[in-house]
Amino acid sequence: MPQGPPSGGNGGHGGDVYILPTPHLTTLSSVPARVAAQAGGHGKGTWMNGKNGPPTIIRVPLGTVVRQLAKDDPRRTKDEFEVEEEALEGLDLEERKMRMQERRWVHYPTHQDDNVKRDTFKDAEKMFYREERAYRIQRRKRAENPIYLDLDKAEEMEGAGDANAPLGLPRQNNFGHLIARGGAGGYGNPHFLGTNDRSPKFATRGRDGERASLSLELKLLADIGLVGMPNAGKSTLLRAVTGGRAKTAIAGYAFTTLNPFVAVVRVRDDGTFVGWDADSVYDETALEEQRERELMESGAYADARTRNQRAGDDSVYAVAPLEDFRFTVADNPGLIEDASDNVGLGHSFLRSIERSPALVYVVDLAGSAPWDELRVLRAELEKYKSGMSTQARMVVANKADLLAQDGSTEQVQEAKAKLARLEHFVREEMSADGRVLDVVPISAKFNMNLKKTVGLMRSYVEEARRLALV
Repeated sequence: MPQGPPSGGNGGHGGDVYILPTPHLTTLSSVPARVAAQAGGHGKGTWMNGKNGPPTIIRVPLGTVVRQLAKDDPRRTKDEFEVEEEALEGLDLEERKMRMQERRWVHYPTHQDDNVKRDTFKDAEKMFYREERAYRIQRRKRAENPIYLDLDKAEEMEGAGDANAPLGLPRQNNFGHLIARGGAGGYGNPHFLGTNDRSPKFATRGRDGERASLSLELKLLADIGLVGMPNAGKSTLLRAVTGGRAKTAIAGYAFTTLNPFVAVVRVRDDGTFVGWDADSVYDETALEEQRERELMESGAYADARTRNQRAGDDSVYAVAPLEDFRFTVADNPGLIEDASDNVGLGHSFLRSIERSPALVYVVDLAGSAPWDELRVLRAELEKYKSGMSTQARMVVANKADLLAQDGSTEQVQEAKAKLARLEHFVREEMSADGRVLDVVPISAKFNMNLKKTVGLMRSYVEEARRLALV
């Protein structure tokens, strides 16, 4: 009412932005590049305050490292104060003052010219600028400690709590880690009621919320990390122990795996694993897809039986083994010499495996000197992070099928001697803390000796999980 008492409510507080780690995500692909919380509601008449904006929660996978970008980082966006300064740049003093007033104050229609002349408005303006100055000082102090979060533990939001709890009791909600506060709501005109002005015709606008520029980096949290040179067969091994479920893009050239990839191994109660088949052959993904495409185009699958038809061949009395354990394995880009100095895929690879409680070296047994590969792998792990090589538990000697292919006695003896030399090297030079690494010769391509490999991996994971509970 033009002549009535002041009754405008305050504006609602803008929504805060939180970041919450969750085990239900494995990549950062769902995180948007820009996030804006919802603004608070407008104040209304009869002293009705605006509704506060709801919190905005950014969910990220476990292992995410959050860093606030430095002020001189070209990727950083301007904060709310820098945006205003940029908008006022080049204006004369009077116009700057007018723009700043328009940004901060709202006037009852047709009363602006009269309001700005009143002493009550001038006093209110001084008070408002004092508050803003204190807020800026507070923001500068917080900027001295930029955001750094290492999110390696799950922090789920709390539920509704006890349904029988008394009404009105405060409830603690875990929204995650606060990364940007919402802006304060504006003051309604009752806030400026005074002895000299019983019906103030002005109010303040809400303040902009905080702006933060962050970089998110995902350090994978897999139970087992595979470590090996390019084309040692890590991706093929991962596909084999997951029954072909892990479709990493692998082919016959170096650095075929360009990004870390995590897959789940499901172990049955009889020691086999889901997808295990002694007759399976796992070749390079690109070749397999090409072969499948050619077979489909040729009509070779026209009369093939469906999965349900094949399942009908099994006896109804047969009891299939049940899954009783599962763990995750990370396939990472191949490691090369000087990777610790960021050569090749360098740090991006090493960061992705440093949190795995157990590491497994994968070497090419058919290569000229697999022990030299081990020496380089161990050295690079140690140069990147002292003590990291002590996480290794096993050496998988892959591509054993390429040795003694013609089955001659001489070649068989050479293959045995090569494996014995590798085992001797591991025993003499790779032991850590008095623990000797297991050496397992396999053929990931032809699914040979993988039951033993998976069984050992399971034992490492079980041990790590027991220790984590102590």
